[in-house]
Amino acid sequence: MPGTVPEGIRAATVTAWLAAHLPALTPPVDYRLIAGGHSNLTYSCTDAAGRVYVLRRPPLGHVLESAHDMGREHRVISALADSGVPVAPAFALCREAAVNDAPFYVMGFVDGAVLHDKGAVGDMPPAERAALAEHVIEVLARLHAIAPESVGLGDLGRHGGYIARQLKRWTGQWEATRTHSIPAMEASARLLAERMPEQVGTAIVHGDYRLGNFIIGGGRIRAVLDWELCTLGDALSDLAYLLNSWVGPGETIDTVDDHMPTAVGGFPHRDTLLARYAELSGRDVSHIDYYRAFSFWRIAAIRQGVYKRYLEGVMGSTEGIDLDRYKVAVERCAEAAQGLLEG
Repeated sequence: MPGTVPEGIRAATVTAWLAAHLPALTPPVDYRLIAGGHSNLTYSCTDAAGRVYVLRRPPLGHVLESAHDMGREHRVISALADSGVPVAPAFALCREAAVNDAPFYVMGFVDGAVLHDKGAVGDMPPAERAALAEHVIEVLARLHAIAPESVGLGDLGRHGGYIARQLKRWTGQWEATRTHSIPAMEASARLLAERMPEQVGTAIVHGDYRLGNFIIGGGRIRAVLDWELCTLGDALSDLAYLLNSWVGPGETIDTVDDHMPTAVGGFPHRDTLLARYAELSGRDVSHIDYYRAFSFWRIAAIRQGVYKRYLEGVMGSTEGIDLDRYKVAVERCAEAAQGLLEG
């Protein structure tokens, strides 16, 4: 029997829509929230025959459709279905807000684990950790090798000037949300602008490529999730972001580093991943420290925005929230960026 319907699902209208668009679905449907927060919400939808689907919708109360574009996510995973990049099967997209108060899409359920933090690694044997690292790089190189036009994504974004546009965007974000002086932010922004490498080619960029966004099993990625930031851009920005999240035991750049899955140990070093990516992709990775610095600086700007919104009370109650942790995280990421640029 269906349980209590979670917030964000209008069971009657959603079930009727699903039944009309998924011929195999057998009502009633049991809805469960899988992942919530300020990003897109994810629900499991289990029908009377035990078939499981997954529904994705924007966060509750969101206003800007461009920030949580369901059509974009659905389009990307549909385009990549036969590309060799593992994604969940895309079934249907609903643009009619009247059905569930916001657009949503439905995809197939992929069984496996998600390594959100080091506790989720559990007793994964070293050989499986090494195999997973290898597959993580294989899939990233495979994604970046896809000509966007060949899968119908040639107009997903602008083809050139990716880092320049990102610098402009996040410099504006930093200036609009600055609450105190962080010299490393200013110094890093200046160095990033001065030392910007030329973009070589245009790739499909995931935008949030890390272990916490994969469903895994048997030392392999079964599905890459969370394509909401996907665009066209510089492939090395994806690689740098992955390398920054691939922390070893005892590494503490940011205040959340020691919770990263790889912090538990037993995974190959990031230098091994870098060399393997260069081998598989044929790309010049000699400027990777620039891209890693950009990634840290961008994260600092993003977290500063979150910090200011908490200070202003627009993120809801701050009970249980350590605001000093956010403040320190911004400073440490900025300092990490500066260190890579000046090192």
